[in-house]
Amino acid sequence: MKGKRQEKILEIIRTNDIETQEELTKKLSEAGFSSTQGTISRDIRELKLTKVTGANGKQKYAPIQTEDIHVSSKYKRVLSEGILHMDNAENILVIKTVPGMAMACAAAIDSISLHGVLGCIAGDDTIMCVVKETPMVEEVMKEIDTIMKGHR
Repeated sequence: MKGKRQEKILEIIRTNDIETQEELTKKLSEAGFSSTQGTISRDIRELKLTKVTGANGKQKYAPIQTEDIHVSSKYKRVLSEGILHMDNAENILVIKTVPGMAMACAAAIDSISLHGVLGCIAGDDTIMCVVKETPMVEEVMKEIDTIMKGHR
């Protein structure tokens, strides 16, 4: 279901100028896919969609057109510049960031696909990162720290 929904999202944004998640949700519903805003938001992040200016001057969703290596480098730089401190509570990794950087850092962590990370939720300066199992949290923290040290 997820794969078919994501294929449909790509088809919709190729054939329509979609400005908002609400518009995308409506088009998906018309195509027979019932989705929540949270699901659409995750799909947009997983498909690496971004907003670009269309021919009419309005913003619309489009796939990012860059090489993965370049994107990974950007994400790693975001982590190294945004993260201040990490700590854990069981299988939850709590990450403190520079104010306003939590969303960017969470997106970077999700995009880098660190082993064991199920997903992140971000506020303004704090990320709650869910790790599959408690023993894996230390490994995830070390991986993030290694990425940050390599780009400072």
